[in-house]
Amino acid sequence: MSLAAPMGIVLATVVVMEVFVTWVHRYVMHGPGWSLHRSHHAQNRAGFELNDIYSFGFSLMGFALFVGSVLTGGGILVWIALGYTLYGLLYFVVHDGLVHHRLPLSWRPKSGYLHRLLVAHHLHHRFAERLPAVSYGFLYAPPLERLRSVIESRKRGRT
Repeated sequence: MSLAAPMGIVLATVVVMEVFVTWVHRYVMHGPGWSLHRSHHAQNRAGFELNDIYSFGFSLMGFALFVGSVLTGGGILVWIALGYTLYGLLYFVVHDGLVHHRLPLSWRPKSGYLHRLLVAHHLHHRFAERLPAVSYGFLYAPPLERLRSVIESRKRGRT
């Protein structure tokens, strides 16, 4: 059996997770779940944040996917579980490590995709309140010019 189909499932799962988590970030974390996510937008964060409960919940879902794949004899579910886990690893390294310095990473990108992601997330954190905010994705960021334009429009009172 070729690895192309399973690797396609893994990569598709990563893409679907980014879309799903962007939606969760915008409509749950910045919505009814703000009481937990607020800790992540606080100025003086250190150690455990209430927001980390979201990561714990996502980890439990990943564990459940692997358990389900074992109980059902593997198949497509194991590849979905691997994609889900890959997304979690990318999130942890990029978001917690690169963006928020919760890992001992000293390198900071000066240009390219990772720089855009870093700046977009810092623009997201310019807002300490639930709304308004920009750029809810973790592995995708809209063009910085668009984000800055939205911020400037909000400063001038246009939403």
